[in-house]
Amino acid sequence: MSVKKSKKASAKMPMGLRLKAWWEGYDPDEIKDRIAARTSVEEPAQAEETKSTDQLTSDNIDPWDEETVDIAQYIWGKGFCGPGGPEYIVALSKLLALSPEMSMLQLGASIGGPARVLADRFGVWMTGYEESATLVEKGNKLSKMNGLERKAILSQYDPENVESFDRKFDRALSKEALFTIQDKSNVIAKVEDKLKPGGLFLMTEYVLGSDAALGRDRYKEWVVGERTHPYPVLADELVGMVKKNNLQVRVSEDITVQYIDMITQAWAGADEVAAKLAKQEDGTQKIQILMREAEFWTRRKKLLELGDLKLWRIVANKKSGGPSMMSDW
Repeated sequence: MSVKKSKKASAKMPMGLRLKAWWEGYDPDEIKDRIAARTSVEEPAQAEETKSTDQLTSDNIDPWDEETVDIAQYIWGKGFCGPGGPEYIVALSKLLALSPEMSMLQLGASIGGPARVLADRFGVWMTGYEESATLVEKGNKLSKMNGLERKAILSQYDPENVESFDRKFDRALSKEALFTIQDKSNVIAKVEDKLKPGGLFLMTEYVLGSDAALGRDRYKEWVVGERTHPYPVLADELVGMVKKNNLQVRVSEDITVQYIDMITQAWAGADEVAAKLAKQEDGTQKIQILMREAEFWTRRKKLLELGDLKLWRIVANKKSGGPSMMSDW
């Protein structure tokens, strides 16, 4: 691959400055080399039928390791592996009217940051479901360290083979959890089944900006570079799945601009993070992981900025089972 070339090309540039310049869009040839190298390795698998691709992603391959989780928290904050810190999570959930008497299911719990924030701020009883065993293990340790081992519990699950969730919930949250699932409607149906009548379901999700995005090279490069194979759909398709499963959509809005701002702000301090890592005993290895994460988020941010992807917010409530009202339609 292009690792040797990358080191040679950047030998005279301080690591922090190199990372900052790279994040801001310089050295595009190096980015193309990295993507081309990765594409050449993964292209045979993509050329196979979808079933074969699914098999590769379902063989208990965890895309996270402890080092990557640690580096992610340097960027996003303690307990978080992606955009959206405590203030964002609280603001995002304001329409849910959470209280200590309520229980809440979360899909895509990651390392448990949002679950702990909501449990701590509102007293709600959180049960998070996450595909990565690494994130679940580290997340439960963080919950215990924060005295929330009973109120912010994480469990591992297979999103492509969900039969049922364990109990009834007053609220449900899905934070960028459905775009890597092929049968989204099945998961939404399983959430609806365990949501109490009148319960609220909040989701934020990557959706396609248009069908045309699927044929663009930059979109294909993004698919190759993702941790888990993505299957985004149009916003209208996602809303349709929600309505199909006995849920009334109350809010459906594009929050892409806010999301891009969060990504930009978080990575603005990447050069400072690199400088801190460089002083550690295993600093070189950690900086390489940081660079890999920067590359990962650069691809996502680019598609969001160009409109190929959008970040969508939906708030829906479960129908009570009584006669439909005109406002339901």
